[in-house]
Amino acid sequence: MDSLADQAEQLTGTQLKSMRWVVGLNGLLSIAFGVVILAWPGISLYALTILFGAYTLASGVVGLAYSFSAGANRERGWLIVSSLLGIAVGAAVLIWTGISTLALLYVIGAYAIALGIIAIGGAFWLPIDGSDTALMSLSGVVSTLFGIVIFTRPGTGALVTLALIAAFALVAGVTQLAVAIGGKRLLDGGLKGAVERNPKPQPSH
Repeated sequence: MDSLADQAEQLTGTQLKSMRWVVGLNGLLSIAFGVVILAWPGISLYALTILFGAYTLASGVVGLAYSFSAGANRERGWLIVSSLLGIAVGAAVLIWTGISTLALLYVIGAYAIALGIIAIGGAFWLPIDGSDTALMSLSGVVSTLFGIVIFTRPGTGALVTLALIAAFALVAGVTQLAVAIGGKRLLDGGLKGAVERNPKPQPSH
């Protein structure tokens, strides 16, 4: 019969596994968003607005749906805040389809900064280990810096702006996938692969 400590550890592991699925799905959405922008350099302002709105809205809905599930516990508040942010931004952008280029950039910049602050806060609030804390903090820092760049250089050329948005989405997505997989698991897998590629030499007789 499992002890109370074992049951608590198993429950925490189940909750973290569910949360990793949410983070991983959001990471895939970010990567898909970045890839579409890179593959469509001539994207119109209207299409970019719809794409960004759909991306943030979908990301928010995924997180909010999980936050009210039975699996969410300590991470519920964090997920609700980050999800409502995505839903609010996505809905506003989709309603305001006639938004100007500059206004859209400011919205994206503000969203990135807010998302970065939430990610940094989550890195120390969520029940994750040191490697995942570092990865989530990195994701938050990258997001915040991107938002600051958008606000300080809003007049940058269209192609440069699209490249920045795509780079942000790809980096954020890859980092979120790394958190979803688990920093420790990635590190252990990397060490295992290195050992397999360079096996320890057997002593000669």
